[in-house]
Amino acid sequence: MLTISVRYSGSKTCELTHGEGARIRTTAPRDIGGEGGASAFSPTDLVAAGLASCILTTMAMYAERHGLDLSGASATVEKHMTTPPAPRRIARLPVVVTIPASAAPEEMRERLERVGHTCPVHASLHPEVDAPIEYRYA
Repeated sequence: MLTISVRYSGSKTCELTHGEGARIRTTAPRDIGGEGGASAFSPTDLVAAGLASCILTTMAMYAERHGLDLSGASATVEKHMTTPPAPRRIARLPVVVTIPASAAPEEMRERLERVGHTCPVHASLHPEVDAPIEYRYA
């Protein structure tokens, strides 16, 4: 079990402390009165970032067990929120994963992609959240 402590510090901002000591801040997006991404991630930004990070980490762990090094791989994620009058929530999180072609032999790519799709964050998203993953080899 892991405990993360969260303290509201005012102005729509929270201070988060991981059980092992790491600290981050969150704030509400500008469109609802927060400071926005210039000072901290929003809670829903962390969900999007967590998805992309989890995909890369899960793939890298699998690759490492098979003698591959995915250093230099990257991912981008777009966060699309629902539009009014729907309740505010994440609607779509498309992710593009770019892997150095030299790091992923052709015969391993399908397996790596399957592993990316099974990362814990992707598996934890509500089925209504559209979270397609595109893989590119450059």
